[in-house]
Amino acid sequence: MSFEFLDKYRGKRICVAVSGGVDSVCLLHYIWENAEKFSVVLSALTCEHGIRGETSVRDVEFVQRFCAVRDIPLSVFRRNVPAYAKQSGRGWEEEGRRFRYECYEKILTENKADFVATAHHLDDLAETALFRLIRGTSLSGVAAIREYGGIIRPFLNVSRAEIEAYAEENGLAFVEDETNAETKYSRNALRRNVMPELEKVVSGAGRHLAEFARRAGEDDACLCALARERIRKVGEDYYIPVSLPRPLFLRAAVMAASSLVRFTDYTEGTLREAEKLLALQSGKTACLGCGVEAAREGAEIAIYLPRKPFADTIPFARGVHVLGAYTAVVGDAGKLFADYDKFPDGCVLRTRREGDAFTPYGGCGKTLKAFLTDKKIPARKGRELPLIAKEHEVYAVFGVEVSDFVKTDASTKHIVRLELNEYV
Repeated sequence: MSFEFLDKYRGKRICVAVSGGVDSVCLLHYIWENAEKFSVVLSALTCEHGIRGETSVRDVEFVQRFCAVRDIPLSVFRRNVPAYAKQSGRGWEEEGRRFRYECYEKILTENKADFVATAHHLDDLAETALFRLIRGTSLSGVAAIREYGGIIRPFLNVSRAEIEAYAEENGLAFVEDETNAETKYSRNALRRNVMPELEKVVSGAGRHLAEFARRAGEDDACLCALARERIRKVGEDYYIPVSLPRPLFLRAAVMAASSLVRFTDYTEGTLREAEKLLALQSGKTACLGCGVEAAREGAEIAIYLPRKPFADTIPFARGVHVLGAYTAVVGDAGKLFADYDKFPDGCVLRTRREGDAFTPYGGCGKTLKAFLTDKKIPARKGRELPLIAKEHEVYAVFGVEVSDFVKTDASTKHIVRLELNEYV
């Protein structure tokens, strides 16, 4: 049997993620055996999760001995994953996965290797595809095990049986995770009970599932690229046209949300929430989870992290004033200008409040809320915009308009200009 993949990494530095299990041990051993032939600089890393007590320590010690005998440089990372999971509210498995990928990124960002190689194989790919299909997911979820950045999966075309045969042929010792035999865990139940039955029904079912996952990944990458082109970013917020075809809209929504709060995986539930956005009426909002919100604003859906409104007041005066996400400049620059002397004493800079009234330039008085709606300013933005007011009378809304009460005329002696800039 041959694991023919090293030629494409000729002359590169590869760090293998090793748990001590048969898969990662075989990957490390194969690269070590062929490193000189392909001019590969080999190293390894192992992660001790603090989940299985002495067993975890035993596994790390095994990896340390395995690497020491072969003179393979090894980086050891340790973390009390249960403690981190308790603090974050995530499960042990998810917290452990995050820990491992943090370690991989550390190796790459510190330039200790060109690639981090994991030992995920064909059966892992098939089982993950099936698990996510029955749990509810998308093409992206089906193709979850893929190469990206500096993380490579050299064994994705290699079956578990081939790996075990390599271990036996080379007399390789490895450690067994006793929890792999416990079918109370869904993945183990799939591996030990469901996949063998599928193979009986359709020979090669696992390989077919893996091939489907790979094709799904290619299709998803193409659709994601098209969706990404249609996302518009303004400041920290993302905007997506409602007119996008459904497959592109859903991907764009998830990508935008993931840019704000990282989603490790999105399920059918996430997609259902994203799909509801298509039916949102203008001004209505929805929650996408993890603190991410969305609002229908005209022909677009805005996806954002809500900001805490600025609740304080600042005395009206010339200068630069910070109000939440904005800076409001009262000075000699800006598109809006007003008669400085017409602002009554006691004016302050603040944001919108219930009961605020506004008389537009050359118009009739109305509620500030109605005025902003007429200007087609989204409600969430209208609540954040700095304004100048005394009690409930608003004399200027930065970036929008000044009141008829402070407009300039032939008697104006002191003109002041108002400028709005996004601060965050």
